[in-house]
Amino acid sequence: MVKEVELRIPTSYDDITLKKWLVLQNELKSYEDDEEATLALLLLHLCNLPVEYLKGLGVDDYNMIKNELGAFLGKTDLPLQRFITIDAVEYGFEPNLSQMTYGAYSDITKFQQIQIDENWAKVMRVLYRPVKDKKGDMYSIKTYSGDENHSIFLDVPMSVHFGALFFLYNLLTDLLSDTLKSTMEMELPPNIKPILQRSGHHMLQLLSLPQGTLPNSSLLQKNP
Repeated sequence: MVKEVELRIPTSYDDITLKKWLVLQNELKSYEDDEEATLALLLLHLCNLPVEYLKGLGVDDYNMIKNELGAFLGKTDLPLQRFITIDAVEYGFEPNLSQMTYGAYSDITKFQQIQIDENWAKVMRVLYRPVKDKKGDMYSIKTYSGDENHSIFLDVPMSVHFGALFFLYNLLTDLLSDTLKSTMEMELPPNIKPILQRSGHHMLQLLSLPQGTLPNSSLLQKNP
């Protein structure tokens, strides 16, 4: 009896939700040193290919799937998407991070690390909120209350999530670099060390972007 298996091969991060990505990442932790198992999990979760059918794939089909996945997995240059739509509601990225309320800032920095993990949807609910007013490039979003539903971000594609993560990462990297340059050019007050230690703690949450955020794309190098 021949059984047909439908493969859904993603061609970009637009095709992968946060919910699917978290399940994949959680299982990959157990097979970090096993390349064959890692690739099998990628094909299982991203392409809907059961493990038992992996060895039955033709060489051409196998290489084609690897090449399709390798074309985008591991990329870190995804742009920030300022506006996204969830359930017919438009959400906007926090337009003024320097004026973020204490409650919003506190809810983002309470985690030991800011990364794509089980807490990331809670960070996204702070960064993206419903748009209230919009005129050209100017817009305002709903005031953060702390009661926002973070689960709606589980079905948002990873292109949005990575765009937000790497925007924050690059922003904080630049900020830290500029801060260090400025302190070299000015006379520092005697209490600067404890001040920088307190401020730096939250910067390091973003700067400690783990290698595990992205899969090992070397497994998916294109075949000649």
